[in-house]
Amino acid sequence: MEMRKDDVGIHTRESDWYEMEKQQLQRELTDTFRKEMGLTDEEIANVIEGAIRQHASKRYISVIEKQQLKKELFNMFRGLDVLSELLEDEEVSEIMINGCENIFIEKAGQLIQTNKRFENEERLRRVIQQIVANCNRIVNETIPIVDARLEDGSRVNVVLPPIALDGATMTIRKFPKEFFTMEKLIEMGSITREAAQFLEVLVKARYNIFISGGTGSGKTTFLNVLSNYIPSTERIITIEDSAELQLHDIPNLVRLETRNANLEGEHAISMSQLIKTALRMRPTRIIVGEVRDAAAMDMANSMLTGHDGSLSSGHGNSAKEMMLRLETMILMGYDMPVLAIRQQLAAAIDIIVHLGRLRDNSRRVLEISEVLDVEHGEIQLHPLFQFRETGKRKEKVQGQLCKVGELRATGKCMQSGLWKEMTFEQEKEL
Repeated sequence: MEMRKDDVGIHTRESDWYEMEKQQLQRELTDTFRKEMGLTDEEIANVIEGAIRQHASKRYISVIEKQQLKKELFNMFRGLDVLSELLEDEEVSEIMINGCENIFIEKAGQLIQTNKRFENEERLRRVIQQIVANCNRIVNETIPIVDARLEDGSRVNVVLPPIALDGATMTIRKFPKEFFTMEKLIEMGSITREAAQFLEVLVKARYNIFISGGTGSGKTTFLNVLSNYIPSTERIITIEDSAELQLHDIPNLVRLETRNANLEGEHAISMSQLIKTALRMRPTRIIVGEVRDAAAMDMANSMLTGHDGSLSSGHGNSAKEMMLRLETMILMGYDMPVLAIRQQLAAAIDIIVHLGRLRDNSRRVLEISEVLDVEHGEIQLHPLFQFRETGKRKEKVQGQLCKVGELRATGKCMQSGLWKEMTFEQEKEL
């Protein structure tokens, strides 16, 4: 049977016979599964294989075709339908479904329209409900927007009609199967070894670090990488809207996740509530996945209540603008003088690490700045490392994260006994 490879590297068949055969099997199997509820994955696979074998007795079906039919039909009934192959493709980093007929992916930083499509809107809705139900979330016409996740931690956002005018919309940010380490980021050119060693000392010395960056800049990945430096003897509590963090080698780990309101609009659990609860759970550090609202105040408070070494992240265009956004978030929920908010943030956050996605789609650490005191009503930032572009060659941005300043607040390094380690690394660079 003739096969071709389309623009996203997925094999598709030109033959109308194959699609007709698949549709016929789909109808038969739908009737079968309606009568036999509660089948396991293995039992469903066996039923599908039996149906294909029966069809093959009437008309020749090659081994390759049988395997493909079995895979596609299983994905249809138990998997995530046409999304299953895209999720299995490790080169695909994001999947964007704009209604049942338009599916786009991001591959190597490029947006590509695929030839994949759902049979109808109903099948797309079924997949959405399956994903949402697996993480105890609700989405319908009354609650048309929801954030969810896949089993591997991949982030999912859903918007249903009537909010989405052209059909149900779903965006999946795939969680990388490869576990990133700082060494890997150094090899990729995302950060220099000097800056990485500097951040390692800061994490071990329990500086409060905030990671900022735009969408897709790698904030969650970088937060995961920094967490590798946390001693395994500490008690860590993570708080997220949708659990994405993957912390390793920390046995005393508690993971908390917010909960949306039910159909009656009750029993929601907010990030602010979880942060307040975490303070009663004897944490060594608190890691807040991402702050988007007035919970920024609770995040700052948690850093000021004896839980040094806490980490968090948020959306911002630069370190300076991130501080302004945090200020605005707090003002959304608290009636406080701006000066008091700025003093609170300056006291809470020690270091801001700003990430960016450059025009060649590479993700880089663009800035590491120290947060100083408030002077003349403004939070003062002291740059320690800055990315400096040196040129562009073959569509690749050339540049490096350069050291531009010395850490002023050395107290935590001194108290933790890590100051010698910090100065030793500096001397080695010299």
